[in-house]
Amino acid sequence: MDEMKKQANIFGMIFVLANRLQVLGDAFDQNITIKQWLFLVSVARFEEPPTVSEAADYIGYSRQNAKRLAATLEESGFITISKDKNDARALRIALTPKFNTYFGERRHRELAFMQKLFNGFDPESTDGFYQGLVKIGRNIEMMENENEKIKE
Repeated sequence: MDEMKKQANIFGMIFVLANRLQVLGDAFDQNITIKQWLFLVSVARFEEPPTVSEAADYIGYSRQNAKRLAATLEESGFITISKDKNDARALRIALTPKFNTYFGERRHRELAFMQKLFNGFDPESTDGFYQGLVKIGRNIEMMENENEKIKE
């Protein structure tokens, strides 16, 4: 298969695999969707509680979708949402003790899931795949920046 066909297949496969992973992830835990999990994991990556906009930007969600997810997660007790002390328009997201307890309890299941997902990968395969995704991520960011310049 030539390079262009491989690239086209990779492009399509990203969407197919994303959909299939979402189905698997949603079935993994009846209490939380994969999108909610991604949102929570993203919030956890910040050193200080992020704003809804910061969390949305980090994972590529719209602010509106992030706010909707945050509201649902607050109802579930995984996060709290509060107004920023310096900017009343900004909403900050903080993880609750329930988040730590709940995700601590499912840690072993998550590890088993990841082991199954990457079954057959050796360190070189994992590294090559990771490096390829990083490059695609950088290219996407560059393309987004170009699109922003066009809008201006």
